[in-house]
Amino acid sequence: MVLAIFLAVVVGIASVAIYFYLGSLIHHRTVNGLQQAGASENILLVGSTTRCGLKHQDRHYGLCSLGVTGVNSDVTMIVHLDPSTGKVSLLSIPRDLFVPNARIEGANKIDAALYQGPSQLVSAIEEDFGIPINHFVELNFDSFASVVDAIGGVWMYFPRPVYDAESFLNIRSIGCHYLNGYHALQVVRARHLQIKPIGGSNNHATWPQEAQSDLARIRRTHEFLRVLAAAVAAKGIGNPSTDLNLATSVLPNLTVDQTFSENHMLSLAETFATVSIGTVPQLTYPVLVDLMNGYQYKGGSYGDVAFPIQPGGFQTINQVFGTSADQSTWDGHALPNPSSFSVAVLNGTGIAHQASVVADALRVRGYSISATGDRTPVGPLAETVVWYGGPPPPKSGAWVNPALGAAERVVEQLQGPVIMGYNPQAVTPGATVTIQTGSDLSMAPSDPTATTTTTSPPTTTSTLSSTTTQPVTATTVPDVPGVATDNRFSAPSATAQPLEPWDPRACNASHTGPA
Repeated sequence: MVLAIFLAVVVGIASVAIYFYLGSLIHHRTVNGLQQAGASENILLVGSTTRCGLKHQDRHYGLCSLGVTGVNSDVTMIVHLDPSTGKVSLLSIPRDLFVPNARIEGANKIDAALYQGPSQLVSAIEEDFGIPINHFVELNFDSFASVVDAIGGVWMYFPRPVYDAESFLNIRSIGCHYLNGYHALQVVRARHLQIKPIGGSNNHATWPQEAQSDLARIRRTHEFLRVLAAAVAAKGIGNPSTDLNLATSVLPNLTVDQTFSENHMLSLAETFATVSIGTVPQLTYPVLVDLMNGYQYKGGSYGDVAFPIQPGGFQTINQVFGTSADQSTWDGHALPNPSSFSVAVLNGTGIAHQASVVADALRVRGYSISATGDRTPVGPLAETVVWYGGPPPPKSGAWVNPALGAAERVVEQLQGPVIMGYNPQAVTPGATVTIQTGSDLSMAPSDPTATTTTTSPPTTTSTLSSTTTQPVTATTVPDVPGVATDNRFSAPSATAQPLEPWDPRACNASHTGPA
């Protein structure tokens, strides 16, 4: 967990003079929409793809001078800190997840929000997932590589030769390989991985490509962070020389929000200094990958996308943030009674009677239905959006919006590709919430319970346990009616994935094989 490493570095610095000097190295940026932390705290950790923001241009990354000017969030993680229990958890959001409020003008992939600035990414997460964000931390390629270089690099075991033409990862032999910052970045950026078949040719052009793309990269990034945290711990946090080297390497490339003070960083570091990365749950928001080779939305093409899957998505959020099905993920308060607000249901697919079927099922469950009708379909494939209105999030100060809790309550009742969306104009007049139905929508069980399924990791990983990284137990969410028989979607992705046989992992102490 990169943020935990950064905090550990800061807390290890005892000299007040050095502390204030290091604080001056951090870049602060104005980020709107941040919430004041309550009993717990959520930090949005972003890995930016900016090239123009790098101090040293590298042709392997793509050059700003040659037009590589896009800014996306290659990595979007939310670090949840609970000071009362000392627990830390982490939620990764896949970069291709299609959400209603990614851009100011509307829907897009979540990684596209950062192009319009960190405030827009914060808004997208708060409005579409109901997750309050208290602080923002952004790292770029330089800051990531600096962490690795500052500790002298890391060792990882590669059980198979692998190649990625876009990240330039090129491992030609089985065994432990030393990775400096540049090569470590190749590992965590690899999302078009090719794997050499056992007994296959050395020509990587013939090697098959991994299918999962971004989800596989998240799996490997989680493992890399465990390896990196173990390497930092081995260096001895608290050693002034080590701490100063780490901090002066990392902080000049780090950007945080305007309210994230050095004093608060030190306070967090002191509270969570004893947390071991091996005990931190690292979960991924579950998704359905669109298999139609180019998603079409309102006449535009968005390439490869993923849709959220319910009830698995919000159950994963509840698991990370310690809330129950009847609590708002926003503030922990009880969700409103179904009869206390009104719901409109609009058919967004053209499927006969879809809106009336959903409305009738909600009436049976005690919901007040104010209207049914139709809405122009966005395309041949669509996620269901539970639109809500109310006051917009303020630039600063607490966002109080009862309609958000109503939308959360409605999402609880639905399963399939479903997500919330804040847009008062999309809400039918007279309704608090409007359901715009999408593909493969069905009703969740009337008494929702956790539907995550835990399965044992493959036997190929059973020999890979170590004192530095532990095998991940596969935690999946099952297919739901409609989705299970729709070949336009993949199966729901796992919230936690064990390493595949070809994935890099920790080396043993002598750097000769897997730990």
